[in-house]
Amino acid sequence: MKPTDSIRGLYAITPECSDTGRLLALTEAALNGGAAVVQYRNKLLPAARRQEQALALVRLCRTHARPLIVNDDIALAQNIDAAGVHIGKDDALLSEARAALGPDKIIGVSCYNRLELARSACAQGADYVAFGSMFPSVTKPEACAASLELLTHARRELKCPIVAIGGITAENAGSVAQAGAHAIAVISDLFDAPSVDQRARAYVRLFA
Repeated sequence: MKPTDSIRGLYAITPECSDTGRLLALTEAALNGGAAVVQYRNKLLPAARRQEQALALVRLCRTHARPLIVNDDIALAQNIDAAGVHIGKDDALLSEARAALGPDKIIGVSCYNRLELARSACAQGADYVAFGSMFPSVTKPEACAASLELLTHARRELKCPIVAIGGITAENAGSVAQAGAHAIAVISDLFDAPSVDQRARAYVRLFA
């Protein structure tokens, strides 16, 4: 059974880290703090290193009974038997991802600030949709802006879980949760925190 119920609360997206040991330590701290799902995202490393890191992460996540989602790379998700993949507008089609991964894997789709994209993705069988950037983002400073009102409309209309991403911090995350997000995706504010597990717990409490 695919763990779509896990798309609730803190959705941790890994930082681009070349040190696999450090990456695992940071991710384990986030998991210990209550992260419900982890996404492996690295645009910088060569393919062999990315597979090494992703395989180590999927093993770690399994020890915590949490899913690992791979960003953008269907082949990598297949190779390591990840829980699923997250795709954006410049990546593979949802139908291609589903055909490659099968019915039991999680497929998430970036919908930016467009509710019509989310409607289409849900109708095609996406397991969750993501909106953002909710706030100015260090990771993607050029990203389009999504509103809190969009989350509220989406929560009322859509049947699949809604993830909010982009510029989310411990200070503004409450407004995102109240607006209707089932989960909040965080990179910098989580993994740059002095105590990753304590910061994760702060996010998790918003959904208690």
